Amino acid sequence: MHSTVLEVRTGADGSVVITPHGVIGLDRAVELRQMLVHTVRKVRPQRLIVDLADVPELDPINVGSVAAACYLGDDHQVAVFVHNPVPLLAERLAAAGVPQQRLRSCPATTAETRQQKSAIEIPGFRPASGTEMDLLDASRRLGALA
Repeated sequence: MHSTVLEVRTGADGSVVITPHGVIGLDRAVELRQMLVHTVRKVRPQRLIVDLADVPELDPINVGSVAAACYLGDDHQVAVFVHNPVPLLAERLAAAGVPQQRLRSCPATTAETRQQKSAIEIPGFRPASGTEMDLLDASRRLGALA
């Protein structure tokens, strides 16, 4: 597949690394999905890494494709990991079903981001406790999936 947006390489340990570059929108949805599916089904490396270090955003179709690749990888004994997503993208991927343990090298996890936001002092504002925060997070995720 010829592409200036997707870079594919094999790591020293045999892992296949797919590195998209730039904003990946609907115009590249088929290309990314085909690359993910082909790599999992035909190449079948022990590990597939989708490195999103150079991707500021993915459209919802591509977020779903990356999430689906994780489950397809499980079916084919290929461990699929997502490296270096920006925090907002990591949150969207998690909401789409990418297990938290598959998101690697995130600059800041959602829990860390929430703690940083709640550390700002606002007169008369009481930040939610850990349990309340978990319930808020769960309700947001359910709302995102609806």
